[in-house]
Amino acid sequence: MQHTQIAAQDTHSKLIGYLLWFFGFLGAHRFYFGKPVTGTIWFFTFGLFLIGWLVDLLLIPAMDRQADLRFQAGPISYTLAWLLLTFLGVFGVHRFYQGKWLTGLLYLCTGGLFLLGVLYDFWTLNDQISMRHTERGVFSH
Repeated sequence: MQHTQIAAQDTHSKLIGYLLWFFGFLGAHRFYFGKPVTGTIWFFTFGLFLIGWLVDLLLIPAMDRQADLRFQAGPISYTLAWLLLTFLGVFGVHRFYQGKWLTGLLYLCTGGLFLLGVLYDFWTLNDQISMRHTERGVFSH
């Protein structure tokens, strides 16, 4: 019997996940790994009153594996896009990086669409990048 193993793509970084975990009581690492619902819960409850935040210290490797399996790898770096969104999102820099020039300019002129666009991107950035990779026909093996 021959076993085939699917190689996981390395779309997300454990190191960045742990760095974001440091601020994880606000849900940053959960958003990064594609868990916007629990990221939002962590944001409003300070990491489920810090208990969930402490438990996440042990769960980050599993969250990283899940993100690597869920999201399509390609030329756009998830990590760089997340850093750009987190620190320069109101200027649309993460959108320029993805090649979305029109919405990048719109974000630049409106403060990230009055921060609502930035919030939307926190919920959807991983899927946006994965979709761009799939549309371009970029498949990593």
